[in-house]
Amino acid sequence: MPDQNTPASGFQFGLANLKPAEPVQKITLTFPDGAKREFAKNITGLDIARGISPSLAKRTVAMALDGVVADLNDPISDDAKIELINREDPRALELIRHDCAHVLAEAVQSLWPGTQVTIGPVIENGFYYDFFRNEPFTPEDFAAIEKRMREIIARDKPFTKEVWDREKTKQVFRDKGEAFKVELVDAIPGDEPIKIYFQGDWFDLCRGPHMSSTGKIGNAFKLMKVAGAYWRGDANNPMLTRIYGTAFARQEELDAYLKQIEEAEKRDHRKLGRELDLFHFQEEGPGVVFWHPKGWTIFQALIAYMRRRLTGDYDEVNAPQILDKGLWETSGHWDWYRENMFAAQSAGDEAEDKRWFALKPMNCPGHVQIFKHGLKSYRDLPLRLAEFGVVHRYEASGAMHGLMRVRGFTQDDAHVFCTEAQLADECLKINELILSTYADFGFDGELTVKLSTRPEKRVGTDEMWDHAERVMATVLAEIQASGNNRIKTEINPGEGAFYGPKFEYVLRDAIGRDWQCGTTQVDFNLPERFGAFYIDADGSKKAPVMVHRAICGSMERFIGILIEHFAGNFPLWLAPTQVVVTTITSEGDEYAKVVAAAARRAGLRVEIDLRNEKINYKVREHSLAKIPALLVVGKKEAETHSVSIRRLGSDGQKVMPTDEALAALVEEATPPDVKRARMAV
Repeated sequence: MPDQNTPASGFQFGLANLKPAEPVQKITLTFPDGAKREFAKNITGLDIARGISPSLAKRTVAMALDGVVADLNDPISDDAKIELINREDPRALELIRHDCAHVLAEAVQSLWPGTQVTIGPVIENGFYYDFFRNEPFTPEDFAAIEKRMREIIARDKPFTKEVWDREKTKQVFRDKGEAFKVELVDAIPGDEPIKIYFQGDWFDLCRGPHMSSTGKIGNAFKLMKVAGAYWRGDANNPMLTRIYGTAFARQEELDAYLKQIEEAEKRDHRKLGRELDLFHFQEEGPGVVFWHPKGWTIFQALIAYMRRRLTGDYDEVNAPQILDKGLWETSGHWDWYRENMFAAQSAGDEAEDKRWFALKPMNCPGHVQIFKHGLKSYRDLPLRLAEFGVVHRYEASGAMHGLMRVRGFTQDDAHVFCTEAQLADECLKINELILSTYADFGFDGELTVKLSTRPEKRVGTDEMWDHAERVMATVLAEIQASGNNRIKTEINPGEGAFYGPKFEYVLRDAIGRDWQCGTTQVDFNLPERFGAFYIDADGSKKAPVMVHRAICGSMERFIGILIEHFAGNFPLWLAPTQVVVTTITSEGDEYAKVVAAAARRAGLRVEIDLRNEKINYKVREHSLAKIPALLVVGKKEAETHSVSIRRLGSDGQKVMPTDEALAALVEEATPPDVKRARMAV
């Protein structure tokens, strides 16, 4: 026997062949509080959450790595900034809606086997999923679908991800009879992984990410409506049924949204436009507005207001509606915007007359031509050119929506030509003008200013874009530091115009909806493309910086927003009919005419109602027509030279001397900018 102190030969052999353990690779993760910690490479977000506390792991639904939301079970292979996201995080809302779309698809296929699923993206305020089925779905199917969705959510199955081979994926979906999914796989670029997400046994092709399980969705969801939609938006493809839904983190948020939808339906500008006789649309003029007298009165009041705001600072101009395509080629619109332009060839017989023209989709190239006409010096700058220009842009028929999205509209457009040194000040002046304008129209709630940076498709050098974005970021910082608590600022990456970065102004209306209206766009490219220049102090030629600026944007759309914001109950200065003088009996007819004439002389927009109807009937009818003020007269009022005033929304009435009543109405009907100007004198 070997000595007990001598290793056995087998043990010696084992030691000789034992490889040293490889060192564990580490990554460093930085937490929101700035703390840095090392972890084993490829650790998951879920493992990190569990390591901190079980309750945190239970609350966490996803993670963000360097600001990009990812699945909680994804391995983390590199150093990164990490954030653990719970359901209350605003970023989780998109995940809740995305997951809800998947649950909708599973519910539909379980209730109606053989239905094919196509795509189900998150959209503003909710989500949708498109289905192919011989018999389209209807709202009557919603109760059954929602019930099944709640059952799926209650099962609380985890979302798990697998990456499949492309051919395997196509074969699996082909075997399931999912022809649309096979086509979607073919559309995925070859260098992208094919991701499959499971929720229990049901699975779907999806880019992700998702929350940790279906139970995290909650029950604050609702299916909203159905619509037809062609596969991939092509009328030559099969018609699908699109089911729209919405979802929120909490039930009270869903309830508030549904209440907002209900209120929005009452305020729909198309409905109120008919009821108040403001405008109409018809097939012979798709996407263009037929303004009626009352609607045109509002339009002109809006134009007059904007003209007064520009007086002294801007020169108003007017550029042609139709221009040779060569100008649009120079501007870049022909290459970058051609699909949105209306073009036509001239009808002359001579060859030289066969030219292509385009209706202007924008005013900017015309304003550059006006700037170029005559030599400009640095002393002439900034030069601010404004135009209430009619433009035309092609919109698909399915995208048009009343005044909100049309093919022909008027812009309160302006272009400021300035030096680089003047740029920041000009942007700040525009900002002040935009904010005060919105306040005058009653938009005194939260307002967001977004800086949209360079898009993928753009003109100009990176140096130009770097400089423009630096200036805009500086201005945005000044806006943020202004101390106005109702103004929020954001960065909107990749959403700039093709010629330069821009500010977008998003206002909030009376029922909490956001509308993007004003813009300020910096352009170092267009003047240079057209060869526009000014003579600088040293005698050299320099291209001006061009700032594109709109406040209302589309005047038509802005009026649509105003109609819904005020629910048709316009403030007196904007109301198309400000006063109706009406009688109790025919004994007041002559005095009613005297009062109406006096009101017109005072500058009020007046109608007179001498019909032989009961006064309660007249009051009710004019209230439905949203008339702000009724002046009711009879025999007694004629004798005392007085009127009985009834205001819209009030059951009461007040008797006043006619002169006092008219003076009070005239003061109220004075536009806010005019009142400010009087106070400043």
